[in-house]
Amino acid sequence: MDRHWLGHDWLPSQIVAANPFLIMLLIPFFSYVGYPQLNRVFRLTPLRKISIGMFVMVAAYVFSAWIQSRIDGGGKPSIGWMFIGYVILTSSEVMVSITSLEFSYTQAPRKIKSFIMAIYLLSISVGNAFTAGVNAVIVNEDGSSKLAGSHYFLFFAGMMLLAAVVFIPFAACYKEKTYIQDES
Repeated sequence: MDRHWLGHDWLPSQIVAANPFLIMLLIPFFSYVGYPQLNRVFRLTPLRKISIGMFVMVAAYVFSAWIQSRIDGGGKPSIGWMFIGYVILTSSEVMVSITSLEFSYTQAPRKIKSFIMAIYLLSISVGNAFTAGVNAVIVNEDGSSKLAGSHYFLFFAGMMLLAAVVFIPFAACYKEKTYIQDES
């Protein structure tokens, strides 16, 4: 990968640091620009934000697979392409993570808010365990990967697409009730 971009030679650690920087930029962008614009087209509920974010994550994985296929084909794409991938990935993260955290809290009755938040955090742990399990299973005895190159990203794109498609009917049937904690 060509690490020279915007007149600077980027270190891998600098590119990884783009994620928290982008989160700080994209949260206000979505809050004040993106979500209001989408709300003009259709009513943007929290579950719709999460659904859209899941499909955006599919796009992030497919984009990563495309970059990896160029690298595997002998190309040296610019690190700027990776930054674009981070923008897509972080957009999805803002739509899913922040919205689902807020949604979990507002939908939980006051007496079980802590329990629901624990379940929310457990779901993140289960996702991380799934990823770790996949990474353990795909390693061959010689240390190579069964899902090499772009196939790795396409596998997770498929998993995310499956999760998004399964999520939609549940989201469509869900009846929202907001439980805001009282001042006392």
